[in-house]
Amino acid sequence: MGQSTWTVWGLEASLTVTEQALLPAAEHIVRGVVAAVDLACSRFRADSELMRLQPSLAAGAAVSPTLRLLMERALDAARLTAGDVDPTLGADLDALGYGHGLVSVPLPLDHSAGDGAAAPSPASPRAPGWSRISLDAQRLTVPPDLRLDLGATAKAVAADLAAAEVHAKLGCGALVGLGGDLAAAGPGPQGAGQPGSWQILVQDLVSDPSQRIALAPGFALATSSTQKRRWKHAGIEVHHILDPRFGLPAEPVWRSVTVAAHTCLEANAFSTAAIVRGFGALEWFRSENIAARLVGSNGRVAATGGWPAADRSVRAGGVSRG
Repeated sequence: MGQSTWTVWGLEASLTVTEQALLPAAEHIVRGVVAAVDLACSRFRADSELMRLQPSLAAGAAVSPTLRLLMERALDAARLTAGDVDPTLGADLDALGYGHGLVSVPLPLDHSAGDGAAAPSPASPRAPGWSRISLDAQRLTVPPDLRLDLGATAKAVAADLAAAEVHAKLGCGALVGLGGDLAAAGPGPQGAGQPGSWQILVQDLVSDPSQRIALAPGFALATSSTQKRRWKHAGIEVHHILDPRFGLPAEPVWRSVTVAAHTCLEANAFSTAAIVRGFGALEWFRSENIAARLVGSNGRVAATGGWPAADRSVRAGGVSRG
């Protein structure tokens, strides 16, 4: 196999392919997909399509196929999670001081003291912003009091698109990682362990409990964390996953949540929503049979939807002995 890593959006990007000789061409494809997504929707560059169109979105504006796809997937994630993942939190993130330089700023956490983060007290819940967006065959319309932030879902979509494009163009198996989002396409690696599966270490910080899993080809994995993108705002420690009802950081019940699903978009939507729902995520995931691993603020691990105990490995779509 061939592997490479680099930095994008302040996060680690990684690529693994089943044929070493195809690695340079595959990396070129992945970098191209990521660059196209960034140019379409970044909030942190003035020349992105999203920022250029921002002043005209209230009246409605025509968008490129790439931005349209990213908006469609962001709205899919909102519907999938009953609004727990909302693409209209850009102004809230700005108000909390979340900027490009804060894309990956872990602060020391004292888990023995409890959650390790705080947030301003929420006011009354507000109407969901995502339901006020209009996207038809011609135009995207966003009310003037809302600002889009497609960061989480766009990263997941980029992983899905990049893995699929590498396999379609080169024919090899590919595993693309963008931060905590992993997407696989094509055949998996052959060898020891789980033949045809991608062997992955699931762990957020080095001090967290770890687990090795086998991810079946064509599936995806996403981890959402309250531990890494953290900073201080007005003297209060905050993180980047917001509760859309209040526009404030969700209570950090979970250190991290990892979900296996058919697409990285689905996995990312569920893992992010679990952070927002807190303890309620367990019942939700169990009722929907979502394969997930949730690490609590005390370091204890809970599993749902067939995710195995620590001495076994999981293949998305089925459990197998490790």
